[in-house]
Amino acid sequence: MKTLTEPVGGKAVDQRRRLVLAVPLLGLAASQAWAGGGPGAPSGGGASELLQSSRLLMGTRVDMSVSLHSASIGRADAELAMDAAFARMQRLEALLSRFRGDSDIARIGEAAGRSPVRVSQQTMVLLEHAKAMHRHSGGAFDITIGALSRGWSFEPGHQQAPGKAEISQALSLVNMRQLELDPLAGTAWLRQGGMALDLGGIAKLPILQAGLNSLRDAGVSNALINGGGDVLISGANRGQPWRIGIRDPNAPQQLLGAIELQGRGVVASSGDYERAFMRDGKLLHHVLDPKSGWPTQGVHGVALVAEQVEAVNGWGTALMVGGQGSLSSFARRHPDVAVMAGISDGSHWYAGDMKQRLKPLAATRRAA
Repeated sequence: MKTLTEPVGGKAVDQRRRLVLAVPLLGLAASQAWAGGGPGAPSGGGASELLQSSRLLMGTRVDMSVSLHSASIGRADAELAMDAAFARMQRLEALLSRFRGDSDIARIGEAAGRSPVRVSQQTMVLLEHAKAMHRHSGGAFDITIGALSRGWSFEPGHQQAPGKAEISQALSLVNMRQLELDPLAGTAWLRQGGMALDLGGIAKLPILQAGLNSLRDAGVSNALINGGGDVLISGANRGQPWRIGIRDPNAPQQLLGAIELQGRGVVASSGDYERAFMRDGKLLHHVLDPKSGWPTQGVHGVALVAEQVEAVNGWGTALMVGGQGSLSSFARRHPDVAVMAGISDGSHWYAGDMKQRLKPLAATRRAA
C-alpha cells in the first residue's frame, strides 16, 4: 500500500517513492540481468550487457548500473566490483550521517561548546568545501542548520513543523563562523553549545563519487550511479551515451526532456517536491533557508549538469535558498555548468548549454 499525504499541486505525494528531478533512462531489455538482489530486482534474468543493483543508502535508494559492452572485466568480477562500491559508499556514509551516533558529524555535535573533535580526512575535506560554499553563496549554503533541522520531519506519517518560537531558538544556533576547522590537527569544533551539523545538501555527491571511484579502481569503466536524483556517469551505456530524464520542477509528474552524457559527467538536482507535505494550504519541504528557518520559496527545483562533482556540489541547495535572483550570478561565475530551474510563476530558467542538451520528449510521457 502506498502512503500518501495531502495533494501537492493537485497530485498526491507518494512518500514511499519520492519524486526526484533526474531519472536515468536506461532503455533496458526484458532480459536485463541484475546483480546484488537489490530492491526491485527481478528474479532470474538472462544474458545481458547491463548489470544493475540497488541498495538503500543515505535514506534513499541508490541504483548502480554497469555496462559490460566491450569491457575488459567479466560478469562475475563486475558483480564483485559493484558490491565493493556499495561497501565503500556505506563506509563514507557512516562518517557523514547525522543520524549515526558514532559518525564524525554526530560526534562534532555532541562535543559542541566543549572541545574539538578529531575527524577523518574525508570529513575534513567535505567540511572545508562546505565552508567555501558558505562564502561563495553569500551564506545561502550553511551546514550549521542541524539544530534547525531537528524540528522538522518529512517522513510519512510523522510530518512535523516547528513553531515560531522553536524556529527562533534554533536560528540562534545557526552560525557558520562558529565552526572552527584545524586541518593540521585534523579537528573540527562547534564553539557554541547546542549547535549541530547537517550535511544533507553536500554529502551525497561525494558518497556517490566514492562508489564510482571504487568501480573504476576495479576496472569498471562504464557505469552509472543514481542516488535520489543525483546521477554520476562514466564511459557509456552499451556503446551509447547514458540518457538521464529531467523532470519538470513545475509539473513533477512529467519529464521535461532528457540529456545525454558520455565519458564523465554529473547531474545534481534539488526540488521542493522530493520530501514535502501540505500544512494549512502551504507546501512545506526539506530545503530550509538558514536565515528564516522555513522552507525556501520562489524556485521549485534546480538541475545542474557538469563534468565534475566539485563544480556543482552544494549548489542545488544554495540556489533554492538564494532564489531566482541568485541564478544569473551563478551562471556568470560558472559558465561550464548547465542549469535548469523551475520558477514558482510556472516558467523555466536556463543557462549554459542546458537548452541544447535537453532533448524534448512527448509532453504526455510520464516519468518512471
